[in-house]
Amino acid sequence: MNLRRPNANDATGTANRSRDVVPMSGICSRCVDGCKGSCEIWLSSFRGREVLYPGPFGEITAGADKDYPIDYSHLNIQGYARGAKGLPEGVEANPDTAVFQGVDTRTEYGWATRVPMRVPIFTGALGSTEIARANWDHFAIGAAIAGITLVCGENVCGVDPGLVLDHDGRVARSPEMDRRIESYRKFKDRYGELLVQLNVEDTRLGTAEYVSSKHNQEAIELKWGQGAKCIGGEIKVGSLDQASQLKDRGYIVLPDPGVHEVQAAFKDGALKEFERHSRLGFVTREEFLEEVDRLREIGFKRVTLKTGAYSAVELAMAIRYGAEAKLDLLTIDGAPGGTGMSPWPMMNEWGIPTFYIESLAYRFAERLRERGIRVPDIAIAGGFADEANVFKGIAMGSPYVKAVCMGRALMIPGMVGKNIATWLESGEIPRTVSKYGSSAEEIFVCYEELKERYPGRMNEIPFGAIGIYTYAQKFRTGLQQIMAGTRNFSLKTVGRNDLMTLTEEAEAVSGIPYVMRAYRDAAEAILDS
Repeated sequence: MNLRRPNANDATGTANRSRDVVPMSGICSRCVDGCKGSCEIWLSSFRGREVLYPGPFGEITAGADKDYPIDYSHLNIQGYARGAKGLPEGVEANPDTAVFQGVDTRTEYGWATRVPMRVPIFTGALGSTEIARANWDHFAIGAAIAGITLVCGENVCGVDPGLVLDHDGRVARSPEMDRRIESYRKFKDRYGELLVQLNVEDTRLGTAEYVSSKHNQEAIELKWGQGAKCIGGEIKVGSLDQASQLKDRGYIVLPDPGVHEVQAAFKDGALKEFERHSRLGFVTREEFLEEVDRLREIGFKRVTLKTGAYSAVELAMAIRYGAEAKLDLLTIDGAPGGTGMSPWPMMNEWGIPTFYIESLAYRFAERLRERGIRVPDIAIAGGFADEANVFKGIAMGSPYVKAVCMGRALMIPGMVGKNIATWLESGEIPRTVSKYGSSAEEIFVCYEELKERYPGRMNEIPFGAIGIYTYAQKFRTGLQQIMAGTRNFSLKTVGRNDLMTLTEEAEAVSGIPYVMRAYRDAAEAILDS
């Protein structure tokens, strides 16, 4: 059984001509001389490195589609006919008090100071990609009114066209970063926070110092990688001048815009875009702890870490070093993940998948706990999109996993809402939307709720933000129903015993009991009583 069909995918705009394909290579079993396309090998023959990346860049988000042997569908959620854990103190459990709409979906994370969120999800890093830039106000305000954390990703200052550097080559002014921080803060209340992410180039440019001094930013996130890739972040630019500017700012830009033949190819129209890459980091315990201390000395009250689907060694490093550094949150991003732009082969074939890496993380955290070492709060990421799998992720990693980091699933509502605004303005509303109405008040089920909550400010809330809030409300209700079925009326009481595995292979990986063994002793005790 082949877990992925290579050499053709909609993400890269490629397809096989033949119905029959060699499973391992993805090449048509009958490859014809004169074929007009368009598998990846065919397209790579004249577009070269462009075919490594999903496209068109800036207009899509892409998610790898490899079908792993075990994933969260191999878990089912237990249901019970009695009990009620996590009710407010003094409330007696009965059919009138243990109602699903009373379930508390709030969570919190942090080492010393806790950051609450209304629901246990937050956005993945929305950094220097065009998707993030163009939709930022929708994402930022949506996250703020939904009461969840928002991650402003790497390289935002570095790619800012308005960036001004001081005489030391460090950020003196970044209008794009200013806009991003201010947009989230306009509607920020006591729930959630903004995390600004750092990579190698951000550190060299002094991004941390800038957001601390200019904006009194309290939280910063270091980055080792993500589930979609282990190399540095990429974007594409379609301008020779911009490519040269990014190279001057210290980025790796390919093809090199300073080379004569590259300039000639761009002028001829054969070369249409440049790739901007970030550098690989090199992690040591000493340097990591020193960097965390440095960031706290700058003034950051909370320091977090985002790590990717590296080997078990790097996972152990992240958890152990994170414990020593007293990190406020460790986000572990499993493969395959989705992204604005990552190499398509890497997205599909690199890294430990989420189900497996969370299983390892739980075992590693337990080992430290047994030694009396406190583990940082953990968020798990990599392919989550609904409340059932989020519940599974939190339960499977209990008590260490406090939330789930979601990428595309939280971006889509923002883009949908933005597009509804465009369609309403043009009068060209697709039938899929117009069947619900012809105005924002009719289409968005939460519009009046927000209007009541923010009187006189609805013109400041873009439709994409309303989309994210509406999705978050649906997520909350669905999670409440699942939690009530497991008799958990607070996220703090959710545990691994609320899950069962549907295959023995999933049991072996996760340590969650197989369905035919889960609660078996207790059941037989009843039969024997």
